[in-house]
Formats: sequence, C-alpha cells, structure tokens
Amino acid sequence: MQGKNNPKIMNSWAMYDWANSVYSLVITSTIFPIFYAAKTAGNKQLVNGNEVDFVVFFGRQFINNELYSYVFSASFFVVVLLAPLLSGIADYTDGKKTFLKIFMTLGSISCMSLYFFDVNRLELSMASIFFASLGFWGSLVYYNAYLPQIATTEIQDKISAKGFSLGYIGSVLLLVIILVLMKGFAIIKVEETFVIVGIWWIVFGWFFVQRLPKGAPKKKKGSLFTNGYKELQNTFLEFTKQKQTLRYLLAFFVFNTGIQTVMLLAAMFGEKEINWPIDAQGNKDTTGLIISIIVIQIIAIGGATAMSRLSKKYGNVRVLQFSLLLWVLAASFAYFITEPKEFYVLAALVGFVMGGTQSLSRSTYSKLLPETNDYASYFSFYEVLEKIGLIIGPTLFGLAIAITGTMRTSVLVMISFFIVGLVLLFLVKNFGEKK
Repeated sequence: MQGKNNPKIMNSWAMYDWANSVYSLVITSTIFPIFYAAKTAGNKQLVNGNEVDFVVFFGRQFINNELYSYVFSASFFVVVLLAPLLSGIADYTDGKKTFLKIFMTLGSISCMSLYFFDVNRLELSMASIFFASLGFWGSLVYYNAYLPQIATTEIQDKISAKGFSLGYIGSVLLLVIILVLMKGFAIIKVEETFVIVGIWWIVFGWFFVQRLPKGAPKKKKGSLFTNGYKELQNTFLEFTKQKQTLRYLLAFFVFNTGIQTVMLLAAMFGEKEINWPIDAQGNKDTTGLIISIIVIQIIAIGGATAMSRLSKKYGNVRVLQFSLLLWVLAASFAYFITEPKEFYVLAALVGFVMGGTQSLSRSTYSKLLPETNDYASYFSFYEVLEKIGLIIGPTLFGLAIAITGTMRTSVLVMISFFIVGLVLLFLVKNFGEKK
C-alpha cells in the first residue's frame, strides 16, 4: 500500500468531490426539486388552512413534499442495512475501491434515468430518486474511509476542506453551464440536465477513483457476509472505551441530522414558502432560488477553508460549537422569512456555515480514530450513524408537513437538533488548538 500524504493521491481523492457534488447541487438542491414541485402540482387541497399539492403513490395520497422526504429516508434506510455488509466484504477482499465504483455507477445512471420522470408513473419515477440517493450516499461510505488512509492527522482538516471546496467549485461550474444552456440559449430541456449530471459524475468519478490506492485485505475470519455487522458491533464496543470519541459521535449524530435534512430539503422549502415573483406564464419565477443556492455553494468554499484555519487556532470542538450557534441563528431566521431578499441573506449565512461544518465534522472524527488498518469499518460506523439520522430527519420533516400543511413547522424540529447537538458538544474535550 502506498504511503500517506502523497500529493497525487490526496488530490485524486479530493477530486471525487468535484465529480459527485453535482448530484448534491443539481439533483437534491436546485433544479430537480423545483422540477419535481412543478410536475407534481395540480391536485390542491387544504391542510390546516394551508394549500398543498397531493400525489397518489401506490394507491395512497401524500403531500408531494411529504412523499419526497419519505423516499429519501427509505434510501438512507437501505444504506444503513447495506453499509456494514459491504464494508465487511471490502475489508476482506480489498474491495473498497470496487464498491465505491459500483455505488457511483448506480447513482450516476439513476440520475440519467430522471430524464423519464413522469407523474403518471410516479412509483417508477420515484425509484430513480431512490437509487440516485442510494448510489451517492453508498459511495461516500468508501470515499470517506480513504481519508485517514491517505493523510496523516495534522493535514486531514486541510484535505477534507479541499475536497468539499472542489466539490462546491465543480458543482457550481456545471450548474452555471446548465443555466446558460437552458435559460440563456434555450438549447436544452430541464430533463436533459439530469443526463448531464450523470455523465459528469461517472466520467470524472471513474477517472479520479482509479488513481486511489488499494488497501491491504485482512485475513479472513468467520463469514464474509456477517463480518461487517460483527465489526460494527466491535467498533461500537471499542468506542465505549474511548469516551471522547463516543461523546463526539453522539453529538455528531444529533446535529448532523439537522444539517443534512436542511441541505436535502432547503430548495423545497424555498420553492414552497418564499413569495417568488410570477412570470408571464403565471408560474413562480424560481431563478432567484437557483441563484441563491449557487451563492451558498460559492460562500461554502470560503467557509470550509476558514473553519479549517480557525480549528488550528481554537481547536476542532470549539469551532464546531461556533458553527452550530450559526446554524441555530440561520434556522430561526428561516422560520420567519417570506420574501426573496430575506432568502438571499439566509443563503449567505447557510453557505458559510455549511461548508465548514461538514468538512470539520469529517476530519474531527478522523482525528479521533486510533491507528488501524481497518478504517473502512470505522467509517462504516460513521456512515451508518449519519444515515440513521437521515432516516429520522426527513421522516420527521415529512410528518410535520403532513400534520400542519407547512414546512415552517419542520424548521422548528431542525432547530432542536442544532441546540441539543451543541449542548452535547460541550461534553467533548477540545483538541487541536494552538497552545
């Protein structure tokens, strides 16, 4: 196995963020949510005085945004079930890179299949969303596991931030190209953007993943198919002996549930709850929404870099606490806003805190791990914990919409996650600060 801190390997690792982040931006954050809302509008009903759009899914009625949340929760549930199994197989067969490619391919092809989205075949259409999400998040199990394998502790914050920054740059670049082709020259349709995203992801992804090293497979003990679950249990038992790591994971589980849910459903909130101007055809002009999300990505680049530098001075935990205070402020502001100019202010704040929190969360966990050749199992545990949160977050989000008919109530749930996560972080000893 190649040594750590190899610039070519670290750059290739970071560039996978360039490849896959277009899914996060175009499919989950901007164009597809707006497309989905428009496609599933029409069957309007009142819920607690709020007008909502209903769809029929397997013979049952759901609010369109509610169903959207549940499908994502279902994809995370499958990731939780599969991650230990596949991580165990990867450990014993040297298959970490192989599984990364498999999930990447599944995700990119599923993105392309969104071209055929049809509200009259909603069950099949939502399967494309489900498998695109499964491919994206499944690939991250193996991608994140590479970080401690390729970089030493002292530069993991920097490399993690570089990955997120490249992801933001790549995704914004593609989104701008798409907007120019779609709105500026009118030479592509909305559905064709999903094909472009899938092609970008798989072409760049295969090129850079191919450059990543292989790990040394472990000597096989027990069943190939159950070792992953046993190692997940063993990893948890190891963490019970590492109080600081266990406390951090508990705090991470709570606050990351809020962060990931907000990122997943922010565009749906913006489309539904903000009073965007009406265009000549009588439809909402959501150009401002798309531009604001681009702004989020651009500012997030600076946020990731800034928090990486702050962590060297003040320590990882203190900077994460500061970022969660900003998340509480942002979510509280979101509850009250109704106008586009207010949403732009919110976008700037979320952009700064989003990049830094994601990057620093990953590298903080990486720093807390013991020296081992079994990083895949540790990051499988990390990903399982994250995905359990993502089952809970969107499900609660969807239930709040179903009960109240508004997404604003769901924001209150997210605020509670940030506050509880912040409190739990105070139980974690700070580290990494300059003495």
